[in-house]
Amino acid sequence: MKESIREKLGLLTERHEEIEHLLSDPATIADQDRFRDLSREYARLGAVTRDFAAWRALEQDIEAAEELRTSDDPELKALGEEELESLTGQQLALEHALSRHLIPDDPDDEGNLFLEIRAGTGGDEAALFAGDLFRMYCRFAERQRWQVEVLSSNEGEHGGFREVISRVAGTGAYAKLKFESGAHRVQRVPETEAQGRIHTSACTVAVLPEPAEVDQVEIGAKDLRIDTFRASGAGGQHVNKTDSAVRITHLPSGIVIECQDERSQLKNRTRAMGLLRARLKDAEIARRESETAAKRRSLVGTGDRSERIRTYNFPQGRVTDHRINLTLYKLDEILAGDLDGIVGPLSDEFQAEQLADLGIAE
Repeated sequence: MKESIREKLGLLTERHEEIEHLLSDPATIADQDRFRDLSREYARLGAVTRDFAAWRALEQDIEAAEELRTSDDPELKALGEEELESLTGQQLALEHALSRHLIPDDPDDEGNLFLEIRAGTGGDEAALFAGDLFRMYCRFAERQRWQVEVLSSNEGEHGGFREVISRVAGTGAYAKLKFESGAHRVQRVPETEAQGRIHTSACTVAVLPEPAEVDQVEIGAKDLRIDTFRASGAGGQHVNKTDSAVRITHLPSGIVIECQDERSQLKNRTRAMGLLRARLKDAEIARRESETAAKRRSLVGTGDRSERIRTYNFPQGRVTDHRINLTLYKLDEILAGDLDGIVGPLSDEFQAEQLADLGIAE
């Protein structure tokens, strides 16, 4: 292990001990906001402290094994070599874990998200593909035991969606789905294609973190125009007789949010405000990262066929993520919600890039 990394881990261990004392201080307990923030930091640093202590213990065990290996006694020497091989493997695994502990936390990772899917180039086929993508994410959410709520939808003429916006709630939802933002391309033969020609269509996916209550974006009442109207689409007689749907326009930014899924105007307004805050927060993140010339990973593009982060090829039964050159010949399983084989490598690649930025090579 590099000495610089060891020093960083030592400082984090000291910080963990410092917070332990602060959490027992009456002044800290009285300040609920500070107590909450320190508790979260203490929990996060607990894993670092535990793993670093285990690594140092292994370091001592390795030194003892090295001494055995230099023994004149053949049995002791063989025992030392065997222990050294086992202990070295354990230490390397811990070094891998400790390196990841040094990656800065994304405060949104453990929270909920808003998932927006829009049909791009391709007409009816793009709308059908948007429906396929939405079902794929819903099935993945079911596997994770997350909840999915549809906030707004605009169905295609022949099925699927021109646009569907939903809220996904569950621990770690944003961490697993945040790399799904971008243009998704499909290559397949539409049912209406008589000559069996392959068509290419596209959809855009946007994944936005839901702001935590302590991180809410302040919105002034004078900056909003709120309109109510009668909901359209399925829902029985009720949706046609009451102005339960809500449209909120944020005047400074021009962002417009509609929500008509709930029968209650109040619920629709609450959900629309939540999505508006997420959009404004996302715009602020984009502005900050633009200033530092950082490319946003959640760039969704225009929905053109030529733009894509991922291609779903039906004739070949394959899915290719172009960002990490990953190709999987399990299209049916992926569309059925088995996304672990994609979201895992994407997360690993992102962490590897972060470690490289920190000067740490795995």
